[in-house]
Amino acid sequence: MKKSSLLFALMSMLLLILAACSSGSPSGGSGEKVDDGKLIVGWSQMENNNPWRIAETESIREEAKKRGIQMVYSDAQGDTAKQLSDVEDMVAQGVDYIILAPREFEGLAPALTAAKNAKIPVILVDRKAKGTPGEDYVTFLGSDFIKQGQRAAKWLIEEKNGKGNIVELTGTSGSSVAMDRHKGFADTIKDNAPEMKIIASQNGDFARANGQKVMENLLQSNGDEIDIVYAHNDEMAIGAINAIKSAGKVPGKDIIVVSVDGTKDGLQAIIDGEIGATVESTPFFGPQVFDVIGSLENGEDVPTEIIMEDRFFDKNNAKEFVNEAY
Repeated sequence: MKKSSLLFALMSMLLLILAACSSGSPSGGSGEKVDDGKLIVGWSQMENNNPWRIAETESIREEAKKRGIQMVYSDAQGDTAKQLSDVEDMVAQGVDYIILAPREFEGLAPALTAAKNAKIPVILVDRKAKGTPGEDYVTFLGSDFIKQGQRAAKWLIEEKNGKGNIVELTGTSGSSVAMDRHKGFADTIKDNAPEMKIIASQNGDFARANGQKVMENLLQSNGDEIDIVYAHNDEMAIGAINAIKSAGKVPGKDIIVVSVDGTKDGLQAIIDGEIGATVESTPFFGPQVFDVIGSLENGEDVPTEIIMEDRFFDKNNAKEFVNEAY
C-alpha cells in the first residue's frame, strides 16, 4: 500500500509539472514560444480604453488571424514602465517580430535595445519612439501628425476669419503625436492668423473624462474669453462639449470645437453641429503592418517611414462616412 501510494504521488507530481510546462499560449500574452513553424508576432498596445485604440487592436489581431499568424498580445494600460516590461517579456519569449504602439517618445529605449540585440525586428505603429529608424526599429507606420495640426488650424482660420481665443486640450505628455499635433497647429496659427491666440493649453491625456474635467477648469478660469477649443482627439473634444453644455454655452455657436481622429462619435457630433471639423487619424494598421512583415520575410527592403493617407471631415461629408466609422 505504501509503495502504490508513493508511486501515485510521484505520477501526480509528474503530471502537474508537464501541465505547467505546456500552459503557455502564444495568443494569450504570456508563456514560452510554441515553435510549430508559424510566425509569432508580439503586439504591444499602450492601452485599450477608447474607441480608437480598440479599433487599432482589432485591426491588427484580425489581420494576424486572417493570415494564420500567431500573436502574443499585451496591454500596457497607459503605463510606460509596464510597456517596457511587456516588450522585454516578448523578447524573452523569442517572438519573430514585435509591433509596438509606444505610449511615450522617451522611455522605451531599453526595450528597443533588447529586441535589437535579440535580432527581433520592431515595427512602430501610430506613435514614434526615440531611436534611429532602420537601426533601432525597422519602420514607423502612422499619420503625419504635424500635418493633422496644420489642417485643423487652416480650417479654423477660414471658419473664424483669423480671429479668436483658443484653448488647447493636448494628448499624452511626452508622446510624439501630442507634440506634433501641437506644433503643426500652433505654428500655422502663429504664421497665418496673428489675431488668433492660444490662451491656454492643458493635458487631457486623450481621454473623454479628462477632457471634460480640463475644459471645466478652463471655463472657470477663462470664462467668456474662450472662442475655440482645439482638442488633440475626438474623445477629449466630446468631453469638452459636455463641459461647455454644463456651463450653459452652446458648442458650435458660442464655442467652436475642432478635433482629430474621425471616430463615429466625432462624426456624429459634426452632424449634430457640436464639432466643426475633425481630421482623420486612421487606426486600421493591420493590412499594412503585416504587408511589411511579409516583405521582411521575403528579404525585401522596406521604407523606414510609411505615412497613412488621412481624410478631413466637416459638415459637408460627415453624414457620408459616419456609418463606416469606428
